[in-house]
Amino acid sequence: MIECRSGGIYTGIAKNVDARYEKHVRGKAAKYTRMNPPVRLLCKVEFSSHRQAAVAEYEMKRLKRAEKLRWVEAQV
Repeated sequence: MIECRSGGIYTGIAKNVDARYEKHVRGKAAKYTRMNPPVRLLCKVEFSSHRQAAVAEYEMKRLKRAEKLRWVEAQV
């Protein structure tokens, strides 16, 4: 999960989170982060399968910003 300059939180899936985050920072990744540049990487969570990651991403994208931030705090 990435916090963006606009205040939004971008959620995505990547095998190499650090490399993918750098792409977002350089403006070479998702359209959303090109329009709303990243401020910081909020958290990364490892899953045992792509399917589990996709389900978690779907569920996370349905949450409101405050709910996402509470979830991030619970992970730390």
